[in-house]
Amino acid sequence: MKRKSQNTINKKKQDRAAFFWPMFAILVILGAWQTASGTGLISKFMLPSPIDVVKSFIDDFPLLMSNAKVTLIEAFVGLAMGVLIGFLMAVVMDRFEKVYQAFYPLIVLTQTVPTVAIAPLLVLWFGYEMTPKVILIVIVTFFPITVSMLDGFRAADRDMISLMRSMGASKMQIFWFVKFPGSLSQFFASLRISASYAVVGAVISEWLGGFNGLGVYMIRVKKAFSFDKMFAVIFLISAISLLLMKAVNLLQKKCMPWEERK
Repeated sequence: MKRKSQNTINKKKQDRAAFFWPMFAILVILGAWQTASGTGLISKFMLPSPIDVVKSFIDDFPLLMSNAKVTLIEAFVGLAMGVLIGFLMAVVMDRFEKVYQAFYPLIVLTQTVPTVAIAPLLVLWFGYEMTPKVILIVIVTFFPITVSMLDGFRAADRDMISLMRSMGASKMQIFWFVKFPGSLSQFFASLRISASYAVVGAVISEWLGGFNGLGVYMIRVKKAFSFDKMFAVIFLISAISLLLMKAVNLLQKKCMPWEERK
């Protein structure tokens, strides 16, 4: 009982430290930034102060939220499709070795092409609506899922697989009870990466063509030389990505309670 209580105290201390030091670093950076901009060391035209950025965020809050809604819809649709495609590709390549040998190099090749180079082609082929943006998000999000889950499937406990085979288990049963649970850690690690990629991919696609969204808003304020509003959008995109990653962490705790107990 005492040992359990001590472990709880230690965990609380670790949680407080994990919160305190990043916040301390952020406050130091913001303080240095405010000092540099407020004293004129760096021109406000080049680097608006944090206070100016906060003011711009508050003034344009309704407009930012309406554009963020469009970007989030694109990101969620693209992420859902990317996760589904990535999972199915990992399952198929794990099941069929020839498919793995044929397609894995091509999947890696898709990630060597810059997204900024693909986006104009997608806009040319599919127009300025949501379709090209979703396709681009799928391209950037399916890869981490595929690679991580495939590694998880292939790292499954061989002794456990041999035991289940000796008990007459089918390949589907081996997959469902051994390979899939064993790959969940890799899945959620890759999902955190894909969630952040989804938002960034949506913004990049909106830069090159679109009517609404945070990327379109950034282009407009950039042309107006409103760099305080530019920074407000950047902070909003970062906040959205962090919230999505936090949501994935909470989902992981719900789906993998045994990891929390450890």
